[in-house]
Amino acid sequence: MNRVAFSLQVRPDRLDDYRRHHAEVWPEMLDALRQCGWTNYSLFLRDDGLLFGFFETPGTLDTAVAAMADEEVNTRWQEFMAPYFGGDDTPADQRMVQLAEVFHLD
Repeated sequence: MNRVAFSLQVRPDRLDDYRRHHAEVWPEMLDALRQCGWTNYSLFLRDDGLLFGFFETPGTLDTAVAAMADEEVNTRWQEFMAPYFGGDDTPADQRMVQLAEVFHLD
């Protein structure tokens, strides 16, 4: 199992709504994540909008994102979440900046 960490920037003026939507993620989206091998998935959000994500997967970030790209519910979720990230219409899951692991205590 590989551990993946990434960052994104959420628009600071949309943080409350972003938090609210993630408190109630669509059940079919949760099912798709699990079916595509996303486990132990967590998101952390700073007050300035910096988002840190972590999950475990059998593959890489690229393979995990590619698996989700085949899920219709992910297309709907990415479109729904797009306004929270600003800029162009690039889906958030394609904007993830992977972070390099520099330490791990097992």
